[in-house]
Amino acid sequence: MDRLKVDAVVIGAGVMGLSIARALSLAGLETVILEETDQIGSITSSRNSEVIHAGLYYPKGSIKARTCVAGREALYAYCKARGIKAERIGKLLVCVNDEERPKLEAIAASALDNGVRDLLRLSPSEIGELEPELTCTAAFFSPSTGIIDSHAYMLALQGDFEANGGVIAFKTPALAIKTAMAGHVVACGGEEPVDIEARFVINSAGHGAQQLASKTLGLDRQAIPGQWFAKGNYFSLSGRQPFRHLIYPMPDPAGLGVHATLDLAGRCRFGPDVEWVGSDDSLCVDLKRAASFYKAVRRYWPALPDGALIPDYAGIRPKIHDQATPIPDFRIDGPDQHSVRGLINLFGIESPGLTASLAIGAYVANLLGVSRADDPFI
Repeated sequence: MDRLKVDAVVIGAGVMGLSIARALSLAGLETVILEETDQIGSITSSRNSEVIHAGLYYPKGSIKARTCVAGREALYAYCKARGIKAERIGKLLVCVNDEERPKLEAIAASALDNGVRDLLRLSPSEIGELEPELTCTAAFFSPSTGIIDSHAYMLALQGDFEANGGVIAFKTPALAIKTAMAGHVVACGGEEPVDIEARFVINSAGHGAQQLASKTLGLDRQAIPGQWFAKGNYFSLSGRQPFRHLIYPMPDPAGLGVHATLDLAGRCRFGPDVEWVGSDDSLCVDLKRAASFYKAVRRYWPALPDGALIPDYAGIRPKIHDQATPIPDFRIDGPDQHSVRGLINLFGIESPGLTASLAIGAYVANLLGVSRADDPFI
């Protein structure tokens, strides 16, 4: 079998793999992305809310908090420079009764701990002025929250990567990794199987990350977390659009609650909910779930008409925890975690992964000890 030799191999051409590969190519590394499908961002990265998060919810000092806050501003700057549609439309974080108020205050305190200084407490009159249709007992407004054309963003990352000499090998699954001090070897499948030797290997395979890690010779199995799948369903709204901003209720144990999001055309949809499933290929939205959506949405928008919700799309969160466990931090495991030089495994990269992606690219480059070329966005 033929063997190629490059500086770095990134596995997975979702938003995370593209951003990491961009950072490595900016540092002058000859980098190849292996992607098992025939296009970029076709799995998890294409099935989300397209929200740019402010960094409100995450524990102080966590990877999520640090990369979300840094990544947010980097992402807005990147979109402006590249002509990508992104709007700071803002969101209202709301509680619908007094029992939820402590949770709302805790989120506001967390935001401050994370360096988010622009969260605004709203009076009842200010809430009514911003969103007349909204029913709540208290709210904060996050002006830094926004929405983005995620596909255009991923295309721009691909363009940067390729302009710096990077290559994406589509329809080329990574089958196994053999680690070694002199250089790791990635066995690739597809129409023309090949082995690729690289000093650095980044497993950013999303739902396939654990499986690939289990086929990494030289990696301790104790370094591989468990794997669960939490489906997020979305319903779009027919008829009159009620909101001008994103509306977020109090989060639930596995997600941020059934919120109202807007796309760049101003159309409203609701979701995602949390539906624990057994695999990553259950992507149909069951109309029967509409009943729980009506109940959830009417807590903050009682005027939601019967028959107004239409099944839209679904995505699967790559979970590394079960229903009984609180949401953990991102797992971006380097040599300090698994003792294998030059290998990075990414596990459980769900929300706010899109927002944090540029910052995570820089984070991975730093873990590898790569001195990056000047990046105006990070």
